Amino acid sequence: MMRARPQVCEALLFALALQTGVCYGIKWLALSKTPAALALNQTQHCKQLEGLVSAQVQLCRSNLELMHTIVHAAREVMKACRRAFADMRWNCSSIELAPNYLLDLERGTRESAFVYALSAAAISHAIARACTSGDLPGCSCGPVPGEPPGPGNRWGGCADNLSYGLLMGAKFSDAPMKVKKTGSQANKLMRLHNSEVGRQALRASLEMKCKCHGVSGSCSIRTCWKGLQELRDVAADLKTRYLSATKVVHRPMGTRKHLVPKDLDIRPVKDSELVYLQSSPDFCMKNEKVGSHGTQDRQCNKTSHGSDSCDLMCCGRGYNPYTDRVVERCHCKYHWCCYVTCRRCERTVERYVCK
Repeated sequence: MMRARPQVCEALLFALALQTGVCYGIKWLALSKTPAALALNQTQHCKQLEGLVSAQVQLCRSNLELMHTIVHAAREVMKACRRAFADMRWNCSSIELAPNYLLDLERGTRESAFVYALSAAAISHAIARACTSGDLPGCSCGPVPGEPPGPGNRWGGCADNLSYGLLMGAKFSDAPMKVKKTGSQANKLMRLHNSEVGRQALRASLEMKCKCHGVSGSCSIRTCWKGLQELRDVAADLKTRYLSATKVVHRPMGTRKHLVPKDLDIRPVKDSELVYLQSSPDFCMKNEKVGSHGTQDRQCNKTSHGSDSCDLMCCGRGYNPYTDRVVERCHCKYHWCCYVTCRRCERTVERYVCK
């Protein structure tokens, strides 16, 4: 079966007046499926990458050395999103359908807001870290901060190059939203806004990290540098913003239309908040028309009072128990010097899945 050309896809979307930008946005996350056999060392390889718009293909050709890092970023987005939402009804499983998403990510939903933000953060995070590790010839360590590091500390080491990561990451991840006729202006503004929120969360994760020096580990002097937190920590921050995301409308303010809170349109949207245009379903029952996989057969926690509780996860339908055998290390013993031996123990645990 022949694959539709991007131009055909764009024309169909525009003709149908869809508000989704289905052929663009976060389709680049399909790079997570790039085969290891593809060397990505020649510009013609860029055309073989799935999910890229023409502007991203051009960026690939002119910055070929970045592509392994961007492929890595796409894979990290998949893992971080699934980990962050493992305890929720919507568990980010649909992200793995890239580039052919369901409506939960194609529409201007709260879920798509999170994925856009995480994707923007992840690509800049990966590039910044790749500069530090020496994997990219076009960049090196981040700059030494201008402020003093504090008593007993000195700047040194190799800082994560956040400025370069943000620059190149934004060029790549925002490119689809800057293509003409990629859906409505409201969706375009929403996605650009949420992508910037992701990068803001990444900036906020930059912290001082230090290593001790001194006789017998006395830590009389510490060498410090600025480093980013792990992507899972950024994802956790963005999940908090997801839970308090603001529904917006596209409304005239002055001479131009802006995104304003639907129920509080007396103020502009805050730079730090995720925004969405369309409400999501409850994700209780399977319904591919709205992008819901449902929660049947999802594991739940009988003793929890949170989102992973059997009451909330199963939407009141009840749950079925089953037993599972778990093998783990036990009776561990420390031997001088210096190793630990353990036995392997087996125990039976009771688990629960939604009806």
